Amino acid sequence: MVGIGRCASVGALLVALAVLAPAVTATCDDELPTQLVGNYSGLACTPVWNTFVLRYAQGKDNVLRVVLSTMYSTGWVGMGFSKNGLMVGSSAMVGWMGKTGVAHIKQFQLQGKTPSQVVVDKGSLVSNDHDHTVLVQQAKIYLAFQLRFTQPLKSQSVLLAFGSAIPVNDRLSEHQDKTAIVFDFTTGSSSSASSFPEGLKRTHGALNLFAWGVLLPIGAIVARYCRRWDPLWFYLHTGIQFVGFILGLAGIVAGVSLYNKIQANVPAHRGLGIFVLVLGILQILAIFLRLFALVVLNSIL
Repeated sequence: MVGIGRCASVGALLVALAVLAPAVTATCDDELPTQLVGNYSGLACTPVWNTFVLRYAQGKDNVLRVVLSTMYSTGWVGMGFSKNGLMVGSSAMVGWMGKTGVAHIKQFQLQGKTPSQVVVDKGSLVSNDHDHTVLVQQAKIYLAFQLRFTQPLKSQSVLLAFGSAIPVNDRLSEHQDKTAIVFDFTTGSSSSASSFPEGLKRTHGALNLFAWGVLLPIGAIVARYCRRWDPLWFYLHTGIQFVGFILGLAGIVAGVSLYNKIQANVPAHRGLGIFVLVLGILQILAIFLRLFALVVLNSIL
């Protein structure tokens, strides 16, 4: 019993130390490896995310020198440049240490969110491959590269990500974690990038929920249980269904715009939406045919 009590005390002490121990954070206290000092001295430095530290400087001819460092054991580390803070459509510099100890750093074009759509040796970043270096030293990886832009960078959407699997044949595995920030290369300040169009997502959901989930069922209920109010039930049914269809169509347009922005891989959701839209179009056509028949009949009589 005494041994059990001592083990419990030791366990509680270890848990307390783990809770009270400070989390590993990024700092600029470490000096650059000597292999990088020649081409990457005099850089400004700022922690940007978790253990990621960004060193940078903009020189003549709009050349941006960058050294990105973070804690590292295996896998890959990447820094992307985006126009809107989204992954799709951006270009990234990605580095890793191969299984045989050979360092790799390459540019990737992020055409989509699946590994097959992350294409190596493509992208919009202008660089000289001879100026790129990857080092692993004291459990840290350093990605050093130089990029040329048409004008000095100011506020820029930057993507940071890392994966735990070593790339095979330059194929990146899915990232283990990622973030998007807006980094100001003139002041060194950064802020979280609100890249996801939350307002458009809410609009898409609210319109479709109200149209297909509320108005159209009410219109169907009117047609089923209010026929004794002839012909008022038909006009109520027609008006409700038409308004519901218009709102549902607006929701689908919002969904298409949302898809174009984020390139979400939701084939079942898209298929269901197309199916519901087709049913709605058929119903509206049936209503118009009914109205047309009534107009013709009244003109004959």
